[in-house]
Amino acid sequence: MNTTTIGFIGTGVMGTGMIRNLKKAGFPVNIYTRTKSKADALIAEGCQWFDSPAAVASASDVVISIVGYPKDVEEVYFGDNGILKGKKGGTVIDMTTSSPSLAKEIYHKAKSLGIDALDAPVSGGDVGAKNGTLAIMVGGEEAAFDAMNAVFSAMGKTLTYFGPAGSGQYAKMSNQIAIASNMMGVCEAIAYAQKSGLDPEKVIATLSSGAAGSWSLANLAPRMVK
Repeated sequence: MNTTTIGFIGTGVMGTGMIRNLKKAGFPVNIYTRTKSKADALIAEGCQWFDSPAAVASASDVVISIVGYPKDVEEVYFGDNGILKGKKGGTVIDMTTSSPSLAKEIYHKAKSLGIDALDAPVSGGDVGAKNGTLAIMVGGEEAAFDAMNAVFSAMGKTLTYFGPAGSGQYAKMSNQIAIASNMMGVCEAIAYAQKSGLDPEKVIATLSSGAAGSWSLANLAPRMVK
């Protein structure tokens, strides 16, 4: 068993898969989510639930967050019961798709408290979270990134350090720009195929094997059709 205790804030579709892979790698995991009942399965699997981000932080060596929006990130880090109210040393890692400026703000506040902070958004969706194959884009101090290799390796397959605080979020924005146009194209292609009387599942299978193949086409198009 790994002796590093992980605190994890956010047990949604992404968080749940990531937590299970951390546990599979031998890390003890403390968790918090706003609605405790949503974490019942993880609690039954051995995760320890705490009633606030601060409480999780005080009981954990490394705290990871993956929540909804930047406003949620602000709340879990800077709120009255936020992570930075309870953390003493160690490392915090925000894996939410958020903003570079907020990542920098967290970094500087954490640094003033003697805490290492990394912004590490991910790509790969719920499938990648479940299978431990996420692409993880990291900003912050390189030494802190290197120290978290075992933690990141439990959740992802492609681990890339991009530079100082905010760099991970800049990389994720590049990802979003690239994927947005592709997703729109996939939607239009499937709608066109259906209106033309074609079997959309056959279209997806065929296009996926050719030059039009993409992650969105292979993974999201079947859900659209369903």
